[in-house]
Amino acid sequence: MPVRQTWGVGSTCASPKQPLLEVCDLTVTYAPEHGSQVRAVEAASFEVGTSEVVAILGESGSGKSTLASAIVRLLPSFANYDRGAIRFQGQDLLQMTESELREIRGARISHIPQDPAQTLNPVMRVGTQISEVLRAHRDLSRASRNARVQELLAEVGFENAEETASAYPHQLSGGQRQRIAIAQAISCGPGLVVADEPTSKLDASLRSGIIELLARLRQKHGTAFILISHDPGIVSGFADRVLVMYAGRVIEQGPVAEVWRQPLHPYTQGLLKLAQAQLVSSNRARTLFPSIAGEPADLSCMTVACRFEPRCSERMKICTKEFPPELTPHPSHRVSCFKYGE
Repeated sequence: MPVRQTWGVGSTCASPKQPLLEVCDLTVTYAPEHGSQVRAVEAASFEVGTSEVVAILGESGSGKSTLASAIVRLLPSFANYDRGAIRFQGQDLLQMTESELREIRGARISHIPQDPAQTLNPVMRVGTQISEVLRAHRDLSRASRNARVQELLAEVGFENAEETASAYPHQLSGGQRQRIAIAQAISCGPGLVVADEPTSKLDASLRSGIIELLARLRQKHGTAFILISHDPGIVSGFADRVLVMYAGRVIEQGPVAEVWRQPLHPYTQGLLKLAQAQLVSSNRARTLFPSIAGEPADLSCMTVACRFEPRCSERMKICTKEFPPELTPHPSHRVSCFKYGE
């Protein structure tokens, strides 16, 4: 079913040089028939340049996966795009019909799911599933499609591509299924790939291999990526820029090296400190994501105040009254926090 759209007054995000993707003042609300309304993403704006990797980092419930799904228009039917625009190569995806979107998804923009076991057809050979993407978007003969499938499987790291193409998903490991999903995503040479936590279902020994594969694909094909992650270590090894999200809001963004060297928002500082402490600890098992004192914000009852204020050790009186504006304390490094002025 198509996603319902309700429009308010949006903002523009004009740029002197048109980027590959512009997300402008995007606000998304979940309004299920039974249950509370949830503002999952609010006033998100960012850009992705050609061949650039932009990471979106945050805890579970921060809105990062909703933002990723919104970009490829794969949100459930009870999601409302309340405001904003998503422009890909100058075209607003929110204004397109479903048939127009089908022409773009898989061909010009593609998606790597968090868990391929949930998206691959269990009764169809994986080679056929890759071939189906090609058949939907490319005018190729069966022989040409099969040859392309073999090429793709080799490119994502399978030594015996022919044998792999004949396998069913359950005959492959989790890491191998993720490589099949990557092969599907790159099959038509898209300009942008949205990778939604592509390593979260894998153990530590496989995560770096998947990120290295994505980096090679970017270098070879000039593909741009949006990387959704809860792991600062994955982000630092791959992305150019990072957006940190909390409770549906982008609260800090900038070049990865700069944000890691001098994180500005107390939430970002907490994430990085805890992640570093966990990395150097040899006495406890590594978890998927470090925790921060206090409970995450309840998105069903948002106020105008700073959403991180109840968990922030540096909160001020003004933080309880209004949401901080986005400020630029350093060139190309933006943050929403009253510590840096009003």
